[in-house]
Amino acid sequence: MMGHAHAGLAKWHAYMEHGSDPALLSDLLADDAVFHSPVVHTPQVGKPIVMAYLIAASHTLGNDSFHYVRELVDGDEMMLEFVTVMDGITVNGVDIIRFNAEGKISDFKVMVRPLKAINKVWEMMAAQLEAAKA
Repeated sequence: MMGHAHAGLAKWHAYMEHGSDPALLSDLLADDAVFHSPVVHTPQVGKPIVMAYLIAASHTLGNDSFHYVRELVDGDEMMLEFVTVMDGITVNGVDIIRFNAEGKISDFKVMVRPLKAINKVWEMMAAQLEAAKA
């Protein structure tokens, strides 16, 4: 069991480091994956919508300043702390990721601080999601 999650984590890092390729992401997500956004109240359920949010997030947060600063791994649960700068605002956040028995992401939660960073993420994510729909 332990091995699957670590392989999944390595794939997640590869996805983040190599230009956020949607095919890599698709391969990483369980069909029944759930995404918990820092700015949307309800969980987003199902691979297509989770992909849409994660792709928007990688476009929004995943600029040149994005980097993980800490990683906690407990079996199939991971907590990855990140820092990035958006429009001059330092964003500090945490990705909480659960992998299933197949090593696919089944649950992905993003927490962000401080408040002005959340507001900036909300503004830029909304723009990305709208652009994706167009």
